Amino acid sequence: MKRIAVLGSSGSIGQSTLSVARSFPREFKVEALSVNSDIVKLKQQIKEFKPRLVCVINKEAASKLRSDLGSSIKVFCAEEGLVEMVKDAKIELIMFAISGSAALKPLVSAVKNGKDIALANKEALVMAGPLVMRLAKKHRAKILPVDSEQSAIWQSLGGFREPDVKRVYLTASGGPLRNLPLSKFKRVSLEQVLRHPRWKMGRKITVDSATLMNKGLELLEAMFLFGLGVEKIKVLIHPEALIHSMVEFNDGVIMAQLSAADMRIPIQYALSYPRRLINKLAGIDFYNLKEMHFEKPDLDKFPCLGLAYQAAKDLGTMPAVLNAANEVAVNNFLNKRIDFLSIPRIVEKVMRRHAKTANPDLPGIISADAWAREEAAGMCG
Repeated sequence: MKRIAVLGSSGSIGQSTLSVARSFPREFKVEALSVNSDIVKLKQQIKEFKPRLVCVINKEAASKLRSDLGSSIKVFCAEEGLVEMVKDAKIELIMFAISGSAALKPLVSAVKNGKDIALANKEALVMAGPLVMRLAKKHRAKILPVDSEQSAIWQSLGGFREPDVKRVYLTASGGPLRNLPLSKFKRVSLEQVLRHPRWKMGRKITVDSATLMNKGLELLEAMFLFGLGVEKIKVLIHPEALIHSMVEFNDGVIMAQLSAADMRIPIQYALSYPRRLINKLAGIDFYNLKEMHFEKPDLDKFPCLGLAYQAAKDLGTMPAVLNAANEVAVNNFLNKRIDFLSIPRIVEKVMRRHAKTANPDLPGIISADAWAREEAAGMCG
């Protein structure tokens, strides 16, 4: 039985992870859970999965939970508590389903303690990929990708490594605005942006899918996870979302990973690796599959992807700046303070103002992140 922690257990990926654990009670024991502030959902999860440890980031919510639970369970609080909780000796694998840059410090803590990481959070690796991967190698912590695209690359690579790879095709559904003319982007509504055609995801990642920034972040993530140069990674629009990514080798052979658009599939593989467990999830019916489509991304319509390619070439602190400016801009869009087209404009302006540090340490990355947030916030009015 593998002992796991689920960070971000109230969110979409966290709940899907617990669904997998529920389906395999003899395979996985949930030792720890964390949420930002949703203690109502957390209490339900505690009742079902009976973890020893929980962490609540919001201090008021954590205090209320402690009062409600008494001494029956250990409650950690805030980012510092999460950093401590992931060190617990009994935890073998940690699902990082926390959204945004908040995952970085607990991720570094978990890696330094030799934990295996099922990584659904892409922002932390975007910010500090080289640092995290060096630490993982030093402390023998496995980084197991959970994003459907990264999982597909991982599975398609098999035992091969970067010198054998000609290119990687990172597939994208195209998001909710794929067929909308650029002339209508100015008046696009929040409701339109949040209406994803293929995946049910959190609000922030759904906006990133609409701008194609999500694919840009995945580009950076793939570079760091698999040791690939940016020139080897191509984004390919594939609206059916059946091929989750492909690897082309030097001899012209292309390996593709296909499955239904259900996050429980890559989640289950990351949790069970190196085994493959039988599940009852829907497969692909090839007899009724008439056609699949592929398109080149339109960087005029979706400049965020071009900005991510630029950050991938610049490296240093630039990916952290890209990510931070985007998080601030997306949050302001979600709160209806800026329009949709302002997201890439703000990210580009912040990147142009940034004086890059080539080989930053963790404090340098955190400093660049804070600087970019302040700059972006000032542009949001």
